[in-house]
Amino acid sequence: MSPLLYYALPALGSYVMLSILFLRRPRLLHTPWVPAFCPRLGAHRGGSGERLESTMEAMENSMAQRADLLELDCQLTRDGVVVVSHDENLSRQSGVNRDVGSLDFEVSFAPAPHRTQRSSTRASWRHAPCSPQELPLYKEELEVYFSPGHFAHGSDRHMVRLEDVFQRFPRTPMSVEVKGENEKLIHEVASLVRHFDRNEITIWASEKSSVMKKCKAANPEMPFAFTISRAVWLLLLYYLGLLPFIPIPERFFMCFLPTIINRTYFPFSCSGLNQLAAVVSKWLIMRKSLIQHLEQRGVQVIFWCLNEESDFEVAYSLGATGVMTDYPTALRRYLDNHGAAAWAS
Repeated sequence: MSPLLYYALPALGSYVMLSILFLRRPRLLHTPWVPAFCPRLGAHRGGSGERLESTMEAMENSMAQRADLLELDCQLTRDGVVVVSHDENLSRQSGVNRDVGSLDFEVSFAPAPHRTQRSSTRASWRHAPCSPQELPLYKEELEVYFSPGHFAHGSDRHMVRLEDVFQRFPRTPMSVEVKGENEKLIHEVASLVRHFDRNEITIWASEKSSVMKKCKAANPEMPFAFTISRAVWLLLLYYLGLLPFIPIPERFFMCFLPTIINRTYFPFSCSGLNQLAAVVSKWLIMRKSLIQHLEQRGVQVIFWCLNEESDFEVAYSLGATGVMTDYPTALRRYLDNHGAAAWAS
């Protein structure tokens, strides 16, 4: 045996043994995050399968099902109001080819006697014609993105301010996703979170690390989730055996469940790529040892966006903290019927 192998093999063996030990018992090296809440039931876009997405009616419906987390996306209007909207362009949601940032939230109507300007504005929504500067109503029905061919309806078609959501649900945990590098939007969200004393129960979420960096700078007291690049880095560390030795600043790992690809989630236009993505991501992500390691370190794992009972079962059997769904009633029914088993998973 060469001198190199003589020393390298024992060193490699020791590294592997230590990596396995600390993967299974990470608290020997790290103090876990202490969760401020436990999001077993998350309502995607406020619960977009049962009511029109991102409306107050959808959120009220989700809260009636005892949702633990509301997942929201935010945009900024031209007059500087943070509104809850998944899309920047309103074509899909409202049929109006305008960006949220090119429209005002507050519209100047002549106030009726004994009414404030704001109450007049909100009361006039259903009856006033849509002006070029007014945020339009949502369509009467919207397709549920993660349930193709299914449509949601609702009586409430108004876009809502994030401030109003915070006022209506003051102690409900929420995930606020910022999609673009709009620093004014980020600072407005951070300011609202501070104003309503929600630092511990409002999660920063973004796909982009460059956006997340600005979010953390704007309000470092808020917990934050993994971005795409950080999630890739996490998987790389896991497969190299280095994850047990590396600090994790994120408190939430929000990830799609690979089994929904090519069924309810189609990330690519080519079916062959979707099939490949389903196989590869299932092999990479669906590792119970990874999920358990994150959970033991206080990193809560939430799989999205699951709308079928079979997927709920898979997620909880992997050891996930919770599930994000468009159908909170279905997930609540599952948890009520399988709650003890789901918690034990």
